[in-house]
Amino acid sequence: MSYIPNTDLERKQMLDVVGIKHLDDLFTVVPQNLKVECLDLPEPMSELEVSKTLRAMAAKNKVYASIFRGAGAYQHYIPSIVKSVTSKETFVSAYTPYQAEISQGVLQSIFEYQTMISELTGMDASNASVYDGPSAAAEAMNMTRERNRNKVLVSAAAHPMAIESIATYFFGNEMEMELIPLKDGVTDMDALASMLNNNIAGVYLQHPNYFGLLEDAQKAGELAHSVGAKYVMSVNPIATSLMKTPREYGADVAVGDGQPLGMPLSFGGPYVGFMACTNAMLRKLPGRIVGETVDAEGSRAFVLTLQAREQHIRREKASSNICSNHALMAMVASVYMSAMGPHGMAEAAQLCYSKAHYAASKISKIPGFELQHKGDFFHEFVTKVPCDPRKVLDLLDKKDILGGLPVENGILWAVTEMNSKDQIDTLVNVLKEVSRSCN
Repeated sequence: MSYIPNTDLERKQMLDVVGIKHLDDLFTVVPQNLKVECLDLPEPMSELEVSKTLRAMAAKNKVYASIFRGAGAYQHYIPSIVKSVTSKETFVSAYTPYQAEISQGVLQSIFEYQTMISELTGMDASNASVYDGPSAAAEAMNMTRERNRNKVLVSAAAHPMAIESIATYFFGNEMEMELIPLKDGVTDMDALASMLNNNIAGVYLQHPNYFGLLEDAQKAGELAHSVGAKYVMSVNPIATSLMKTPREYGADVAVGDGQPLGMPLSFGGPYVGFMACTNAMLRKLPGRIVGETVDAEGSRAFVLTLQAREQHIRREKASSNICSNHALMAMVASVYMSAMGPHGMAEAAQLCYSKAHYAASKISKIPGFELQHKGDFFHEFVTKVPCDPRKVLDLLDKKDILGGLPVENGILWAVTEMNSKDQIDTLVNVLKEVSRSCN
């Protein structure tokens, strides 16, 4: 939002037009106890002083030499071309264009993003993106709703933020969510089979799941479809380079967080949520969808089409109130995927898998740090710890290592292509110290 300064004379003229004498008269409807009479703000500073102050604040941040934490946001190598392209003034946009068809360049960039996401997931169509992975999960479960089907089953091994977002979306809209229990860290397929019935609208599975484990994604899809329910899969976009696509697993909708596609950790955002689906689900897909057509002169052109927001279609037929998209972050993902290419992304995924398994084999041999689960994993795994996880993480912090995330009375570790063998070996040696001090 821009700040437009006004002179005293201009303010008086505006107040005269409105028919009031004081600016405070505009806020008479606000209860007095909610008004702030005085803001305790510091004195104004010059640009030089502000710069020094902000640099001093930034200096308090700690940038770790080694990072072994993921849980939904991961440290990957970002080719320099990504920032070089997306930081150009031509592409940097504060918000989505309202008169979109005038911005053919923006629409084409979104169209290219949609194409790449469709190829990545194996799906027929993608939208222009949503705010983040959890938003995509909640929107996708909304898509599964049908007459006489208003309940969804969500794996308890899904990301906690996705579970919370789905529950928040369902609050008050007559939809119901039930968690599918786990068995050794993965979704219990026998429990899922027993919970399914003709009232179930959709099944949500994350693969790899929150604990890094590989799920029986094929089985989950077959079970969901056996009762006519829709199957929604959340995937790691890097992992899809090694595994089957969601479409090959039988998914009706594929979602995920695009953060691994060229976006730095950056204090938690901004990231981007991707959504793709089969043609059968296309008209329920929320947000913006860019289509290719020709203009009056027969030249290639792009338009917004099939929007599901109530401003564009009859309110009672709207499936979402999402109307915007993270256009800049979607472009970041597009440039990253273009720069890496299918082979580059597959190589990054293979490095993640190999290095994570090397780390897990070394860590699990340390007394008290055995693996929590038996199943195979992609690039995250949970280990037990011989003492309070905070003690472990504090010692790692002193060694300039950001350790994993405390979960399930253990620690969830993440390893990517950014972690060298020396970094992993250093981590293992520090954990050996922890093991000795705990015992």
